[in-house]
Amino acid sequence: MSSAVLLPASFAILLAGALLFTNAIEWFGTMVNLGQGAVGSLLAAVATALPESLIPVVAIIGAEEGSDDVAVGAIIGAPLLLTTIAMALVGLAAVLYRSRRPQGLALDVHTPTLQRDLTFFMGCFVVALLLGLGAPTELQIAGAIALVGAYGVYVALTLRQSGEVESVEELRPLILDTTRSDPPTMATVVLQLVVALGAIVGGAHIFVEQVLHVADSAGLEPLVLSLVLAPFATELPEKANSFFWVRDAKDSLALGNITGAMVFQSTLPVAIGLAFTPWELDGYSLVAGGLALAGGLVAIVALRIRSRFSGGAILIWAALYAAFVTYVFLVA
Repeated sequence: MSSAVLLPASFAILLAGALLFTNAIEWFGTMVNLGQGAVGSLLAAVATALPESLIPVVAIIGAEEGSDDVAVGAIIGAPLLLTTIAMALVGLAAVLYRSRRPQGLALDVHTPTLQRDLTFFMGCFVVALLLGLGAPTELQIAGAIALVGAYGVYVALTLRQSGEVESVEELRPLILDTTRSDPPTMATVVLQLVVALGAIVGGAHIFVEQVLHVADSAGLEPLVLSLVLAPFATELPEKANSFFWVRDAKDSLALGNITGAMVFQSTLPVAIGLAFTPWELDGYSLVAGGLALAGGLVAIVALRIRSRFSGGAILIWAALYAAFVTYVFLVA
């Protein structure tokens, strides 16, 4: 089939998977007595970050010409997407659905989780960029170990202070629970999670494959693909999940999904890059990293300090990503 058919079909599959996933992960979190902060920042974030995290691993294992560029580009490109386009989409969803949200444009989040996520991301990602400026191999290996340890600390802190647990009354019926039992069985919840993740990973894989095919036909360089197109496609699960959650006024889950993925992407994938690639960041990667940090600073001001979504922040997030795309295609 042609890309004209497969691209929209893959997007539809991915969105359907995201809808199933957000519904099932809420039930799972409630049934294991896990707060919304941990559900969003750990369970949802890690699960939906898996597709893009596999790109650098596959590239490194393949060891083909240009594979290191693809790996590094995918690792640096993912945080850029999360701190710009993902944040802008969440803000836009809040604006579009403000009339159905009891809190309007204000944030209803577990503040300690949001603060912790943004702080961990900024600190870890600064370390990742600094180590790419010519640090010796021994220091890079030490940095990789430190980042893995940092994520372990982050997980422990998030589980310790995870916010309020959603009550069963707040949840929509489990989509795949045809028996409409009250509550659904854990087996049915897990089944829906497996189906959802399969749809998300499968849809993202087809989407990436078709986008890369189109871009390759246009003669674009591997670094351009890995920095721009591959992360954009594989970050769709986070964006779709968070869009649905913001629409339903569940800001802790929506933002936790994104900020938790930011922490994950700035630690474990970076550790892989530090350990198994030369990790020498060029101009493209440094610009992407700098803009990602700028997006993180905007998030700190808008979400942590002002505690609300704003049109100005949405425009800045969108402008940061547009500036990067413009830079890449002008310089490439």
